[in-house]
Amino acid sequence: MKEDGKMTDNKRINDIKYSVLDLSPILEGGTAAHALKNTLDLAQHAESWGYNRYWLAEHHNMPGIASSATSVVIGHVAAGTTSIKVGSGGIMLPNHAPLVIAEHFGTLESLFPGRIDLGLGRAPGTDQVTAYALRRERRSDGQDFPEQLDELRAYFNPELDSQYRSVRAIPGEGLNIPIWLLGSSGYSAQLAGQLGLPFSFASHFSPENTLGALKLYRRSFQPSEDLQAPYAMVGVNVIAAETDEEAEFLATSMQQQFLNLFRNNPSPLLPPVKNLEDKLSEYEKMLLDSRIGSSIVGSPETIKTKLQQFLDETQADEMIINAQIFDHKARLKSFEIVSDVFKGRN
Repeated sequence: MKEDGKMTDNKRINDIKYSVLDLSPILEGGTAAHALKNTLDLAQHAESWGYNRYWLAEHHNMPGIASSATSVVIGHVAAGTTSIKVGSGGIMLPNHAPLVIAEHFGTLESLFPGRIDLGLGRAPGTDQVTAYALRRERRSDGQDFPEQLDELRAYFNPELDSQYRSVRAIPGEGLNIPIWLLGSSGYSAQLAGQLGLPFSFASHFSPENTLGALKLYRRSFQPSEDLQAPYAMVGVNVIAAETDEEAEFLATSMQQQFLNLFRNNPSPLLPPVKNLEDKLSEYEKMLLDSRIGSSIVGSPETIKTKLQQFLDETQADEMIINAQIFDHKARLKSFEIVSDVFKGRN
């Protein structure tokens, strides 16, 4: 399947699974309640369009993201759908006691058996001041992530822990909940490979590290009870519309969101604007390109061509699509176009 870390398969986009990454965007002038309503609506549409899984992301102190209580939102989405897998992309494990996450996801799996994914990251998902507010005296900086992961996995499967454990996760113990590692660098890629776990890479905001991390994951992979061969999912921003021009206009909402993060002024998701590039400094253009330069924006034909190019480069087993679009109807249309492309209808 691989030679010197380079994949030799010749995959087509019609051959792989496709999924949704939702940051549950709070719009300028809108509310978290409105954002969560839109999240459920998108999930229901995504299920009907054949998307494989629907993941929510943990972020804190972000005026434009409503999914901070990620486990709660996963339950909301799972209850409002019937078959699509629902999970975290991801839970930032250093923010939590592993026992709490085991109980939360044990509860979710008990309510929605066979439909829950547990994607884990080691970043705080926020700024350092908010990270302290979340973690208090634990002082975790993510360096103990492997130990936290071992503890969490042992709550689900006590046989993984050689020491006697008097604390049990109920619900949680004995449940087979798929655990994914998420990353934007090589750290989690190598760990996922060594443990034989599926890996999801955040190419939607770390494009320059994508190929190196995937190569490291595949080279490091050791078969496990969970997975016999490496399975890599790649996150990608895709904004689709009937024309390239319309899609590029819609994409300015995402660009403004990243710009405001660079300027240390996080904001709700803003409406699209014309001629945004004319208002940016060369430095800001460079920053944008470094963070979201791999975004795929355009008409159905453009999307089809660029998705195939991206697959040729990554040989991903699955793609998870993020689309920060201000108008909800336009966002739905974008995901519908992407679904049609993956199904070979465009």
